[in-house]
Amino acid sequence: NYEPRAARLAAELKAAQPAVDIKMIPSSGGLFEVTVDGTLVFSKKSLRRHAEPGEVVRLIAAGERAV
Repeated sequence: NYEPRAARLAAELKAAQPAVDIKMIPSSGGLFEVTVDGTLVFSKKSLRRHAEPGEVVRLIAAGERAV
């Protein structure tokens, strides 16, 4: 169950960018991806690991991707 991790990430993003619009879309097969304006920023499937705390926020702030 990845919902707790997704909820923590959503809270991190809201803390960093209060105006951000977050949509959590349930999936199956261990898929965990973060997209910003249609651009894939983080993919657990591609990287074969979960995001570290703060990693996605840093990637978005820097305009980078980890896929």
